[in-house]
Amino acid sequence: MSRKIVQRNSRIHGQGVFATAPIKAGEEVVEYKGKLRTHAEVDEEYGGVDTGHTFLFILNDEYVIDANIGGNVARWLNHGCAPNCMAFVIEDEGGDLRKDKVVIEALHDIGTGEELTYDYDIRIEEPITAEERLLWACHCGAANCTGTMIRAAKKATHDAIPA
Repeated sequence: MSRKIVQRNSRIHGQGVFATAPIKAGEEVVEYKGKLRTHAEVDEEYGGVDTGHTFLFILNDEYVIDANIGGNVARWLNHGCAPNCMAFVIEDEGGDLRKDKVVIEALHDIGTGEELTYDYDIRIEEPITAEERLLWACHCGAANCTGTMIRAAKKATHDAIPA
């Protein structure tokens, strides 16, 4: 799976992941690996402090993949506002939340040498401050770049139910 990619310096953010061979649209590129931890464990370890640099991937309501511990090359994929990949959570068929996994798949054909990116889709409930926008700055260079990796969570809407 990951034989077509390599980690190296990136113009987007420090390190990145690049194609070493053509990758076809729909192809599974790499599984996001790391230590399986509960949300509470991660909160205790990292204190809920935003650093703008994280290797944590929310897997489901119970667990997080912490690629700071036992992570692989997938942790170096950068955010992109016009991504060429997408992250998918694959739920365990038996319903065991500990066995869910994350795979990164190509959205379209990717050429040799192209950097792989996906939309981190980081949403926060509170109003986004200028400091947070700076902390989570995006430097992907896409024509549609928003300048930040974070965005406000969408508010749930409920239709009125006739009585």
